[in-house]
Amino acid sequence: MKTYPLQSMTLVEAQHKQFALVDAICRHFPGADFLGGGDLGLSPGRNQPRTTQRVEAVLAEAFHAGAAVLVQGAGTGAIRAALAALAGPGARLLIHDAPVYPTTAVIIEQMGLARVRADFNDPASLARAIAEQRPNFALVQHTRQRPEDGYRLDTVLGMLHTAGIPTLTDDNYAVMKTPAIGCEYGATLSTFSSFKLFGPEGVGVVVGNAEAIARIRATMYSGGSQIQGAQALEVLRGLAFAPVMHAVQAGVTERLQAMLNNGAVPDVKQAVVANAQSKVLLVEFHRPIAQQVLEHAQRLGALPYPVGAESKYEIPPLFYRLSGTFREANPGIERYAIRINPNRSGEETVLRILQQSCAASGN
Repeated sequence: MKTYPLQSMTLVEAQHKQFALVDAICRHFPGADFLGGGDLGLSPGRNQPRTTQRVEAVLAEAFHAGAAVLVQGAGTGAIRAALAALAGPGARLLIHDAPVYPTTAVIIEQMGLARVRADFNDPASLARAIAEQRPNFALVQHTRQRPEDGYRLDTVLGMLHTAGIPTLTDDNYAVMKTPAIGCEYGATLSTFSSFKLFGPEGVGVVVGNAEAIARIRATMYSGGSQIQGAQALEVLRGLAFAPVMHAVQAGVTERLQAMLNNGAVPDVKQAVVANAQSKVLLVEFHRPIAQQVLEHAQRLGALPYPVGAESKYEIPPLFYRLSGTFREANPGIERYAIRINPNRSGEETVLRILQQSCAASGN
């Protein structure tokens, strides 16, 4: 299996990303303001909590964007709000010719959007779709939808920008792991979930063009639609830890790949690093023992399923089935392969659980 994982930040790069975020926090939270609990409701003249407004200013600065807005509904809510801000029902949406992430597919169907497909790995295919299908806007997933995907986000966005097509990037699983996200490469809007970055449940983030952000904010008139000050502070508190923790995790993943491909576990045929939603190890066995391995790994302390895919609750390693989009693109592979996310564990723990689970799976 050949994969093209995104390039993770080094530990030094991750430290600089953390330092830049903290510097932005200092600019917008003087004195002891950051130590407070955050305000509630519709602050006069702002129609949102003052603390939330400050947090959004920090996020805009951290991601070099014109503006940012926090929304209800985590990453899915962020994508829904961004799609609605860029085009109305029935618009022609350009997407990659690959299985669409299920929650995104539901939004596309709910909005009645017409799908226009192009192979983002092939610039000629993308150019033809732009010229012949004339899409109103485009959705580009930062991480991989298929193992064979290898397109560069900046290249795809550059072509779309040249053609004058507004763009939305789904940056889940890439934020604070890669050097930049969609809006930093010219996308109109970037979207992601704070829950996947050690933040609170249910809070989504949209950053990018100030006019598009204003259209989202105009739909959030009532107090109940606002992200309250305490929630907003939790977004920043989680985000500050994300770069370095993910860089450490990436290092563990890469070392595990080398160890497994050098025979550390004889039952393993090959191990590859892939962005199969989050950046994980795809471990393929010689025998169809994937399901048995998953069952035994759970008894040995591995997490059997994700909570928020790298949320603050996920500390032990995750041993899990392949993602739905990867299974759809490779029918039958689920009998032979699993994905492993080390989370906060080291390679020794992952190897121990994997060795014992393979041994217990028998013939």
